[in-house]
Amino acid sequence: MFGGASAQEVVRQCQALGFGGQIWPVHPTRSDMQGLPCYASVDALPEAPDASFVAVPRHATVDIVRQLAARGSGGAICYASGFAEVGGEGLALQAALVEAAGDMALVGPNCYGMLNYLDGVALWPDQHGGQRLERGVALITQSGNIGLNLTMQRRGLPLAYLITVGNKAGDSMESLVDTLLGDARVSVIGLHIEGLDDVAAFSRVALKALRQGVPLVALKAGSSALGAQTAMSHTSSLAGPDALYDALFARCGIARVRDPAGLIETCKFLHVHGPLAGKRIISASCSGGEASLVADLAQPRGLEMPVIPPAAQARLRAVLGDKVNVANPLDYHTYIWGDLAAQTECFSGLMDCGFDASLLVLDYPRLDRCSADSWGTTVDAFAAAARNRSHGATVVASLPEDLPEEYAKALMAQGIAPMHGIPDCLDAIAHAARIGEARARLAHLQALADGVPLSTQGLDPLTGAAHGASIQAASATPSHTLDEAAGKQALAAFGLPVPRGKVVPAAEAADFADTLGYPVVVKAVSAQLAHKTEAGGVQLNVHNTHEVSAAVARMAALSDRFLVEQMATQVVAEIIVGVQRDAQFGLSLTVGAGGILVELLQDAQTLLFPVARDEVLQALRSLQSWPLLAGFRGKAAGDVEALLDAVMAIAAYAQAQAHALLELDVNPVLVLPAGRGVLAVDVLIRLAGEAHG
Repeated sequence: MFGGASAQEVVRQCQALGFGGQIWPVHPTRSDMQGLPCYASVDALPEAPDASFVAVPRHATVDIVRQLAARGSGGAICYASGFAEVGGEGLALQAALVEAAGDMALVGPNCYGMLNYLDGVALWPDQHGGQRLERGVALITQSGNIGLNLTMQRRGLPLAYLITVGNKAGDSMESLVDTLLGDARVSVIGLHIEGLDDVAAFSRVALKALRQGVPLVALKAGSSALGAQTAMSHTSSLAGPDALYDALFARCGIARVRDPAGLIETCKFLHVHGPLAGKRIISASCSGGEASLVADLAQPRGLEMPVIPPAAQARLRAVLGDKVNVANPLDYHTYIWGDLAAQTECFSGLMDCGFDASLLVLDYPRLDRCSADSWGTTVDAFAAAARNRSHGATVVASLPEDLPEEYAKALMAQGIAPMHGIPDCLDAIAHAARIGEARARLAHLQALADGVPLSTQGLDPLTGAAHGASIQAASATPSHTLDEAAGKQALAAFGLPVPRGKVVPAAEAADFADTLGYPVVVKAVSAQLAHKTEAGGVQLNVHNTHEVSAAVARMAALSDRFLVEQMATQVVAEIIVGVQRDAQFGLSLTVGAGGILVELLQDAQTLLFPVARDEVLQALRSLQSWPLLAGFRGKAAGDVEALLDAVMAIAAYAQAQAHALLELDVNPVLVLPAGRGVLAVDVLIRLAGEAHG
C-alpha cells in the first residue's frame, strides 16, 4: 500500500475483512502502519507484490507504477485524480501512466479501488458495507461513490466483488468482465457503464458470459453522442446512442436496468434463479389489491399470467374452500393464514402449474413495533413448497422497506429470491426471461461471431462495429447525397420495390403523367434537396395534366428535373426503414412508424448489423403501430412478408456499401394489403467520398 492516510485506511480495511496474506505498507519516512512495518520504496519490498494500492500524488503515481511493472508486480490500483478527466496536462500524464504500466494490470486512475469479499481483500480507502462470503455477484462501476453506495444496500444482495474503474486508462470494462468470468464463484456480473471504448471487444466478452451462463446486468448512464456526424435523415433522430446501446444489450443478452435499485434487484434474482426459460408467472397474496397490482404491472413488462390448469384449480379449491376465487394472480384470502399444512398445499399447487416463476407477495410488519411470528408460518409454507421444485420461487414485498435484510438473507439461503418492490421484481423476471431467450439464440450469435460477409468490410461480424479507425475515417471524409431517383435505382437493384415512374424535364412532365395514368406524385429532383416536403418539393394526389403543369411551375425554383410516379392507393401503414453509421457501433438498422410523424411518434426499434429476418419481424411486432400491420379492428392486414423482403433488401444494400454508407432513409415504405406488396416512395442515401459523374 503506497501513501499516507488513504493507504493506512486500506491496510485497516484489509485487516478488518480478515485478509490472510501479507500486507506491505510503503512510505518513505514512516516506520510502521497499523502495526505493520513500512518499506521505504518499491525496491525495498521483499518481492513483487500481487496487487498494489497507489495513493500518492499523480506524478509520483506514474513513477511508482513504472517501478512496480519493472519488478513484475501483478497489478496496481491508482487512486490519484488529475489525469485525463481534467484534460490538458492530465491527458499526457494518463498516457505516461499507461506506458509505465506496460503489460501489468492497471485499474484507474481516479478510482476508489476494489473490494474482494471472497478472499478478504479491501483495496479500498474508506468504510464499506459488505462482508465475507463464498459466492455472489460482482459489480463493476465507473463511479466510486455509486460503488460505495451499492456496498451499503440492505436488500440481501450477496456482493462478491466491487471494482471501480475511474478513467479506465488500463484494464478496460470488458477485460475485467473477462477476468471475472474465470472465477466460478461469481454468479452474476453487474455493470455501471458511462461509455464503452471498444464495442466489438465488449460484445465478444458478453457472448462468452452468455455461453458460460453468467448473466450480465448493465446500468447505462448518459446519452451523449458517441461520434459527431452530419445527420440529414429522420432515422438519425430515432437511433441515437441510447438506442444503439439498447440494441447491443438486446443482441448480447444483457439486462439493461435504469437505476441502482433495478441493478440490485435484477442481479439478486439472477443470482438465485439465473435466466428463465419463459415469461409465464403465477402470483399469490392474501389481498385482492395486491393481486390486481401484480397483474397491472406484469402486463406492460411483457410477462404472462396464464390461466391455472383445471387439475390445479380443483386442488386449490379443495384447500381454499368455496369462498375463494381460484385465478392467476391468486388472492388466497386469510382463511388458511397461520395453517402451515394448508398454506404449503396451496403454494405447492401453484408451483406445480410449472410456470417460469412463482411469486408470493408478502410485506413484513415493522419489527420495532409489531410481531412477525405468523408471517413466518407463511414463509415456511412457501419454502416447503419450493423445496425440490425449480420454478423461480420468489417472495416480494410491495414496499422495499417491508422486507428486512435478515429475512431476505434467510430466504436466499433457501433458494428463494427476496425481492424489494413489485415493479423492480417484475422487471428482474422479464430480464431473466430475455436472457433465457438470448441463450436460446446462442448458436445464431456464435455463427455471427464466427464470421459473416460484414467481416470482409472491416466490421465486427457480431455487432457491425468498426475494426480500427475505418468508420471514423469514412465519417471524416467528404460526402455526397444521391438524389431520390438515383437512390431508388440503387436500392431497386437489391430488390426493393419502388413506384413506376421516371425523371423528366419540366416540359415533359404532363405528357409522361398522362402516359403513366393518374393519380400521380410529382417531386423536384436534386441531390441538395434532402427534405423535399418541408421545402415544398412534393405534390401528392395529382389527377390531371393541368395539375401536373401547376405543380411543376410551383417547384421550378427548386429544380429543373422532376420525378413523376404512380401514386399508391389502399395503404395499410407507413413504415420508416433507415440505416445509420456510428463511430463506435458501426451500422445499425431502424424500423418504425413512418411518414410525416416519425419524430412525433418516436415509435421505432433499432438493430445492429448483421440483421436477420426474424430479428426484423420481432422488431416490427414490438412497435406500437404493429396492430395496423396485423389488421386493426377488422381492417385489412398489411403485406408483412413483402415488408420483411423490403427491409432485408435495404439491409443487403447497406451491407454491400458498408465501406462508404453514412446514412440511409427510406421513408415511408408504404405497406399495401396482404398479397399486394409494398412500395418505397422516398429514399435518401448519403455516401462517403466525392460524387462521380
